Amino acid sequence: MTLDPSSYAQLRFDRRADGVLLITIDNPAKYNAADEVLHGELARVWRDVSTDAATRVAVITGAGKAFSAGGDLGMVERMAGDHERVAHMLREMSDLVWNIIDCEKPVVSAINGVAVGAGVVVALLADVAIAAEDARIGDGHVRLGVAAGDHAAIIWPLLAGMAKARYYLLTGEMLTGAEAERIGMVAKAVPREQVLDEALRVAHALGTGSQQAIRLTKRALNSWLRSAGPAFEQSAAYEMLTFMGPDVVEGAAALREKRPPDFPSARG
Repeated sequence: MTLDPSSYAQLRFDRRADGVLLITIDNPAKYNAADEVLHGELARVWRDVSTDAATRVAVITGAGKAFSAGGDLGMVERMAGDHERVAHMLREMSDLVWNIIDCEKPVVSAINGVAVGAGVVVALLADVAIAAEDARIGDGHVRLGVAAGDHAAIIWPLLAGMAKARYYLLTGEMLTGAEAERIGMVAKAVPREQVLDEALRVAHALGTGSQQAIRLTKRALNSWLRSAGPAFEQSAAYEMLTFMGPDVVEGAAALREKRPPDFPSARG
């Protein structure tokens, strides 16, 4: 099977030497924020990568200054209180996480700028993550008024340890690429102008190495993530549950109005 670039609206594809497929999240005017279209494309692209005969390794990065600035605020507002949209997102969120974990080919993320929301899912679930030292990485779900779902429970404790995972996921604070490397969230942090070159260097090594050995090593390592599957499914359900409550409405309004939120659950 050959991946069909024309079936994607917000992902751009560039085939490099040695079986390297460069995928660029391509909506720089909105800092590559994930709306319904992009979220769906990020969920399904890993199935296409896995079955694409010409691809031995994928590199994903963002166009412009950002990797991906998280969920599009309009999408968040459309989801709030809408059971049908929330149920669809729950299925798609699960696909995004499991498809990248189960992708037969190794994935390298080149985190060239801010990575939050769906962007940080891809950035941190990649097999090798290369970040700009000044990139800003974080999971801001709680600041929006929803539980930290997506990828958080399945990967943050494994990468950074429970103490750091609790701190960043409960507070919603961001960390730099340099700090992410220090605590084990990414493999390497390099100056911003070197991020893509370093990711492509790693991809070249993976694309020219023993394919069966590399793919089976990935599969074995990701058994750790599969063992955390129940925690992921629980967190995803909790996130969608909180999308049906009043706090997310206030959280989205506060973001749009650039003010601190006044969550109903924290009053009185």
